Amino acid sequence: QVQVVESGGGLVQPGGSVRLSCTASGSIFSIDAMGWYRQAPGKQRELVAIIITGDSTNYADSVKGRFTISRDNAKNTVYLQMNSLKPEDTAVYYCNVRIWGREYWGQGTQVTASS
Repeated sequence: QVQVVESGGGLVQPGGSVRLSCTASGSIFSIDAMGWYRQAPGKQRELVAIIITGDSTNYADSVKGRFTISRDNAKNTVYLQMNSLKPEDTAVYYCNVRIWGREYWGQGTQVTASS
């Protein structure tokens, strides 16, 4: 009933920038929170950034000052602007959407920061 689709991933040089987007569609009344998670090979999935009602945000310490999360409520879309990318940012990035206490996940998009 709810579809979550990410886009914007790809290969980028260290120090470069990428903007991810995620759009939720389907049976949506109101989105309470949206967030980005990532998982690198051999590592656990970790929270990158979240944004909730009122545009309050929270970031992982490793990305503070480099990444910015934002959302367009009218479009049910969340963005992750990633600047000053490091090789350790390489991972599959997943969008998470919380609607009425339920969570929905996107399929993931690969971001590779490598020279």
